[in-house]
Amino acid sequence: MKRVDFENGKTLTNILATALPMFVAQTLNLLYNIVDRIYIARIPEIGTTALGAVGLCFPIVILITAFTNMYGSGGAPLFSIARGAGNREEAARIQDTAFFLLLATAVVLTIAGEIAARPMLAAFGASDQAMIHALPYLRLYLPGTVFTMIATGMNPFINAQGYSTVGMTTVIIGAAANIILDPILIFVCGMGVEGAAIATVLSQAISALFALRFLFGRRVEYRLHLLRAGEIRTCGPRARRIIGLGMAAFIMQLTNSLVSISCNSVLAHTGGDVYVSIMTIINSARQMLETPLLSITEGSSPIMSYNYGAGRNQDVKKAGTIMFLLSMGYAGIIWICIRLFPAFVIGIFTSDRQLVGTALPMFNLYFSTFIFMVFQHCGQIIFKSLGKKNHAIFFSLLRKGLIVVPLTFLLPSLFHMGTAGVFAAEPVSNVVGGLACFITMLLVVLPELNGTRGTGITGGLIAG
Repeated sequence: MKRVDFENGKTLTNILATALPMFVAQTLNLLYNIVDRIYIARIPEIGTTALGAVGLCFPIVILITAFTNMYGSGGAPLFSIARGAGNREEAARIQDTAFFLLLATAVVLTIAGEIAARPMLAAFGASDQAMIHALPYLRLYLPGTVFTMIATGMNPFINAQGYSTVGMTTVIIGAAANIILDPILIFVCGMGVEGAAIATVLSQAISALFALRFLFGRRVEYRLHLLRAGEIRTCGPRARRIIGLGMAAFIMQLTNSLVSISCNSVLAHTGGDVYVSIMTIINSARQMLETPLLSITEGSSPIMSYNYGAGRNQDVKKAGTIMFLLSMGYAGIIWICIRLFPAFVIGIFTSDRQLVGTALPMFNLYFSTFIFMVFQHCGQIIFKSLGKKNHAIFFSLLRKGLIVVPLTFLLPSLFHMGTAGVFAAEPVSNVVGGLACFITMLLVVLPELNGTRGTGITGGLIAG
């Protein structure tokens, strides 16, 4: 089985070998939701309404993703740093602890979500008409939480061991199943929105089972095992380190959920369900366009973490530089394309020409500063990869929680921008939050990497 050689391979080769399979995996993972939305928008007579209704479920889906990323993004860098430092036992324990956290959290979220589904959707701004479609979708989606969290949360550990092709395959088989099941259940079986939810759950189950089969198998270097009762009682310190570093990813996703709730609430009152549907389309487009950028940065993370653990500071700097240049090149090309062909991108998610016309100015406003997202992503991933949890947490909170959410309420009312104000909050945060994160990263990280770092820092990061 071919693996990425973090120890001896060339930096650019390692980044591409990790990022390209991750790009394919994340692109297909995105299809779980994107394909649902494309098909849902084309359900006869109710497509636009149903699309907006499913969009109201996004905050809950994002919340599940937030916990998943907290354990995956928090555990994998610590796992890689331990590997780089040659501490195999600690690396294995970090992986096992993260898996336990995923399972326990999935059970809690499923039960709580089923109990509070209706009041949560009402709080998110669901009208009586939207509730007809949103509630059945959510009630069927929630039982698949455990599969979603396993498939997505354990993939960073597969990639961190160098098995990027396996990580890609884990997602491919689930995405392929979803693409096949969606039209069958939605249209052929006449299940509509409920069919989309069932297809997603079944597909995630397939991905999760494949990932577990590999991680529990004999071919993997670090085999997964379930924590015993005694191990659970003593895993607290390790769990706190995972959660501490992963809190940045958690806050980023949680603030995304808060932004989604805020946007849907304001748009429902200022523009109605049609503008909630437009925001659903724009969020779908953003996820699609942002995926390669995430692949480049996340693909660079294990290389930076491993070299940081091994004390090879120059290789960390080289990996960070390559990551930034690749990210900026991609974002620049995409920014030009979406400025020239916005209607084409919107048309991927809806065939309603009137809706495309209404969405066009909001789309252009929202993506006007897309290229500045590079600064946020690169700065954030370097903080996370080097285990600098306080900086990672702060800048996760800054862009969405302290900039976008307040502006979502202030711009439409205080500055009399109406619905346009909701869509203007994101580009402002891209510039202000992105530059603040990147400049701070340079000021904090470069002096350390240019100096002499003793082994005590690595040992302290792993052990405490």
